[in-house]
Amino acid sequence: MLILVANLGSTSFKYRLFEISDDCKVGDIHNARCLARGGVERIGDAQSPCKVEIGDWKDERTLTVPDHGVAVQACLDQLTDPDHGVLKSASEVAAIGFKAVHGGRISGVFRVDDTVLDAMAEMNAAAPAHNPPYIAAMKTLQQRFPDLPLVAAFETDFHQTVPAARREYAIPRQWADEFHVRKWGFHGASHRYISVRSAELLQRDDARVISCHLGGSSSLTAIDSGKSVMTTMGMTPQTGLPQNNRVGDFDPFALPLIMQRTGLSLEETLAQLASKGGLLGLSQSSGDIRDLHEGAAQGNESCQLALDVYVQEIRRHMGGMMVALGRVDAIVFTGGIGENDDAIRSAVCSGLEGFGIDVDTAANGSGKGEFAFHSPESRTALWVIPTNEEVIVASQCVQVLQQDGAN
Repeated sequence: MLILVANLGSTSFKYRLFEISDDCKVGDIHNARCLARGGVERIGDAQSPCKVEIGDWKDERTLTVPDHGVAVQACLDQLTDPDHGVLKSASEVAAIGFKAVHGGRISGVFRVDDTVLDAMAEMNAAAPAHNPPYIAAMKTLQQRFPDLPLVAAFETDFHQTVPAARREYAIPRQWADEFHVRKWGFHGASHRYISVRSAELLQRDDARVISCHLGGSSSLTAIDSGKSVMTTMGMTPQTGLPQNNRVGDFDPFALPLIMQRTGLSLEETLAQLASKGGLLGLSQSSGDIRDLHEGAAQGNESCQLALDVYVQEIRRHMGGMMVALGRVDAIVFTGGIGENDDAIRSAVCSGLEGFGIDVDTAANGSGKGEFAFHSPESRTALWVIPTNEEVIVASQCVQVLQQDGAN
């Protein structure tokens, strides 16, 4: 069957089209083939670029795309191009899968319906950059393509196996029970992919792995025998590690102090924290790791501080995960930073020889794609594994369609 996996922004629609076996299981990363990828940027503008890649063929058109429904139709038009397309008609697509972020009281993989949309809307305040555009797009697509199944694969799903002692906050019980305030964890599709691929590379199903998804947003997850047992992000994607402009772990009682001293409202205070915090706040110049490296090389102490805080927070959380796992078979780096920044990988892993972690400096600096960079003396394997969140979502869509067929 053919599954279109969507990644949405408020003004963007990106996708990959997979051909996947009808009996594919969740996490089967070898039973799907990417036929095409593309998307639309600047949705709502007078001119929106619409791109597609099918094999060696690349096409870009500039169209008027007022909403996500029109964006999907524009992409389907390219996919059904009579000369280069991979579809004869849009009806060949079995479902559109979404890497949805936060459903609060629901966590898993579901056909999109009013219950799912309502649950997402309840968590808009917890994921303001993600949930509203997803909800709006899903509603538009429901109206425009009523016969096409839409599937929401929530980022929180993989972390449902985290033990209660590592997911509950020490807060009034009512907050947890009524308002779903707990450590939910995110980047679930990426960490699930790393759990599957690392187990293959280590040739053991009981592998204990620390997955480091480092990019524009970053999180760590401890994985034991394919299950998430600890993760850094909490109630929202703002927590855990400091990120581009996300603050990471932060004392909430600092907020009333700032509000009192500045006269800012709660909304204004949160907006500043969300837009001016994170690595951007520390460096006072940029939240982009590449800019921070450049600034630090030029002697900018604020840029160096941002890099140091980022690395130390990764190491702090990694240490807690080493204790939680008891044994670490591999530490895996993925995401834009994890895959491409050898300096960050080196800084995270340096000085840990006493814990059986020893870097092969040459391999770390020269490796491309998927590669190992541990020395022969290292008891813990060190790997870079490019993630593939979309193939996980595609396999989850098949699961939902299988359940629908069974019913």
